Amino acid sequence: MSTADAKVSNSKTGLTDSLRQHFSGDAPLTQKASGFVKERPWASLALAGVAAAAVLNTLRGARG
Repeated sequence: MSTADAKVSNSKTGLTDSLRQHFSGDAPLTQKASGFVKERPWASLALAGVAAAAVLNTLRGARG
């Protein structure tokens, strides 16, 4: 993507633009996810942490 093709985005829409860019198209989901992780490792780590917390809370509720 060249600088002429890139949209100017503020900090609130930068993550949204990145998600839209990486997860649109016909590529396999694993390829899309790896591209997103390479571009935004901290956001990916945060999303994985939230997903892990949700799974743990679901499992904890199922036992009790």
